[in-house]
Amino acid sequence: MHVTKRDGSRQVVKFDKILARIKKQTYGLNTEFVDPYRVAQKVIDGIYDGITTQELDNLASETAAALVVEHPDYSMLASRLCITTLYKNTPAKFSDSIELLYNYVDPNTKVNAGLISEDVYKVVQENKELLDSSIISDRDFLFDYFGFKTLEKIYLMRLGGKIVERPQFMWMRVAIGIWQDNIEEALKTYELLSNHMFTHATPTLINAGSRRPQLSSCYLVDIKGDSISDIYETLRDVALLSKYAGGIGLNIHKIRAKGSYIRSTGAKSDGIVPMLKVFNETARYCNQGGRRKGSFGIYLSDWHPDVMDFLELRKNHGKEEMRARDLFIALWVSDLFMKRVKEDSTWTLFCPDQVPDLIELYGEEFEKRYEEYEAQGIGKTVKARDIWNKMIENQIETGTPYVVFKDAANKKTNQKNLGTLKSSNLCAEILLYIVTGK
Repeated sequence: MHVTKRDGSRQVVKFDKILARIKKQTYGLNTEFVDPYRVAQKVIDGIYDGITTQELDNLASETAAALVVEHPDYSMLASRLCITTLYKNTPAKFSDSIELLYNYVDPNTKVNAGLISEDVYKVVQENKELLDSSIISDRDFLFDYFGFKTLEKIYLMRLGGKIVERPQFMWMRVAIGIWQDNIEEALKTYELLSNHMFTHATPTLINAGSRRPQLSSCYLVDIKGDSISDIYETLRDVALLSKYAGGIGLNIHKIRAKGSYIRSTGAKSDGIVPMLKVFNETARYCNQGGRRKGSFGIYLSDWHPDVMDFLELRKNHGKEEMRARDLFIALWVSDLFMKRVKEDSTWTLFCPDQVPDLIELYGEEFEKRYEEYEAQGIGKTVKARDIWNKMIENQIETGTPYVVFKDAANKKTNQKNLGTLKSSNLCAEILLYIVTGK
């Protein structure tokens, strides 16, 4: 059998050559458990006539990675095989990589389609010798297999589908993208990133130094209203945020419940589920060109009549039209609801079209107004523990909903002067007043 080299020539497959390639990357590993002969033998078993050197390298790294269950050092061996392969296919200098990324021309339209901003390009050109000499390539080998494959899939920049960045180049690009011509601070940041002392979030690692340097990770969004125009205007906003890797925390408290009367048409609302399926597909579509799936966290009040359907959106079974599995759902929970759960008493669900002021209230004011609406008999009464049990059941099965306690959040915020907090973000760790929306 023959192997096809990068220049198109063919050579007879040699076990000793494959073994030497693998054995060379076992330095510093526990060779009592990491056996290069075993990996090489498995690689030989998997090759076919005409296999390319790229495919052969990939097969070797995947073979080593498959043995990680026997010893963790196999992960480091797999990573080293991957990284040395990457080195064969990428520029040797950081400045050369930036040059390629800046001057890239779309082969189909012949239009400049460079990915690097002009400011960053100029900084690199003016300081190329210093920046190139500051790159410490050996630090690329600090990554294990999973870590490197994550970088390869999402973070390292590509041209025409081919990676042109090395991990160290990415760290330097991020540092220059943040500090621009402040080279001293940029090199300090590179040192910290390069040594894995800290890292930035995904949007920063993807976008820093690019023509669209959107570095923010999380956005809190208030749905603009309950009309079709408001819903689709909000959808447009979150699609644009997701396009550049932003994670979305969207509250939909204002959307009327299923079966509610629509005054403008005389029809009845289909509720939140069909709407959320549109948001679900938008999250899938606005995925940064396949680098990372869009991520939307959806927040709903515990008194919304569609809450039971909402809790089951991510289930793996049931009617497909009632599922939105790519959304991350979260319940905006009041202390009053928790009291009712503790007491094993009833809970009343209200359509927000009938009780719009509840969205703006929390604490004692919420409890007073909520009980006034209950006294009016306009809602639907259920057992509080039915909702709670459904929530627990779905957390066990799907990991969601997240639970955020709105009274604690609003009582402790230092933004009371601005208004009421209505949701958190995608990962439920940021609580801010939302200034957008109606």
